[in-house]
Amino acid sequence: MSGFEVKGWCPGALRPMLSGDGWLVRIRPPGGRLSRAQAEGIARAALAHGNGIIDLSARANLQLRGVSETSHGPLIADLDALGLIDPDIETESLRNLIVTPFRDEETETLATGFAKALTRLPRLPGKFGFALDCGPRPVLTNASADIRVERSADGQLILRPDGHPFGKPVTDLGTDVLSMADWFLTLGGMTNGRGRMAALIGRGMVPDGCNTPPAEPLSQPGPGLHPAGALVALAFGQMAARTLAVLAALSHEIRPTPWRMLMLAGVKAMPVLPEVIASPDDPLLQVMACTGAPGCPQALGETRSLARSLAGHIPHGRHLHVSGCAKGCAHPGPTDLTLVASTQGYDLVRGGTASDTPERRGLSPAALPDLLKAQHAPPL
Repeated sequence: MSGFEVKGWCPGALRPMLSGDGWLVRIRPPGGRLSRAQAEGIARAALAHGNGIIDLSARANLQLRGVSETSHGPLIADLDALGLIDPDIETESLRNLIVTPFRDEETETLATGFAKALTRLPRLPGKFGFALDCGPRPVLTNASADIRVERSADGQLILRPDGHPFGKPVTDLGTDVLSMADWFLTLGGMTNGRGRMAALIGRGMVPDGCNTPPAEPLSQPGPGLHPAGALVALAFGQMAARTLAVLAALSHEIRPTPWRMLMLAGVKAMPVLPEVIASPDDPLLQVMACTGAPGCPQALGETRSLARSLAGHIPHGRHLHVSGCAKGCAHPGPTDLTLVASTQGYDLVRGGTASDTPERRGLSPAALPDLLKAQHAPPL
């Protein structure tokens, strides 16, 4: 495994993270949504104080790239005027909440109450997160979260600890969330400021009352028109600020998703823009790639140009993950094929994660298209 550094915390707006192209500033949309004015303001701020590149994170957040030490203060002032800045770093770090983009009036009410509960949480690990997935069937099952609000088959709200198949019925959402967070800490879920719920569950510990299964989850939706609006994808979850500005002008509300897509609420026609992926059959949706070199200082090779060049060689229904190091930030889970940059080239992992032992090492970029073609016949 490469000697990458695991930070153990996620960047924020008040606590940016240094990357290869400057500071990375993460914006957590309040309640999982942005008004038109907020989205347009973010686009202006990305151009004025960063390099104009915006990422969509796997936690449904927006990340502004290329921010400097001198531009960070003015950026925070602009974002604060938009209602996007927390009072302090501790409050910001607790607000790791993903909200389903398919929402109704009840979802809005629950999201407001959930946000208030998060301000009362004890200190939790930096990557500890929550998912409000309260549609008739869960849709955020594969999103990164430690405590999940879902529904049972009969429509009852349940609170499910990640890693356990069952949840417990909700009596009071705020109180129940705080209680499960306290349980996690009391049972030793956090060590040296780190820890995840699934790891604690994996040690055989389960909160009392978790015996209600959630409704059968839905598969991850693809880009296209939905009753809630137009769901648009972006290659590798990245766009220019001008693209966000154009999308904001089309909708009264934008809802970022953990699938690196944006829900344009109420929009009835798919937008036609160079950076927007509107078809679920686009080959780029079968490829995942992190920022890679030189944008990430830990990456040992370029990722996204390579991934784009290989997209057409991936069999339909299968997926390729190109990672700049063994940390696998773009996709921590297993993939049909994973290419991991190393000092000798690219290592190939079949059916595993970026940190797994590769079956081939030191492959050159020129050899990769033919190698992928060879994977068409046998199952991956």
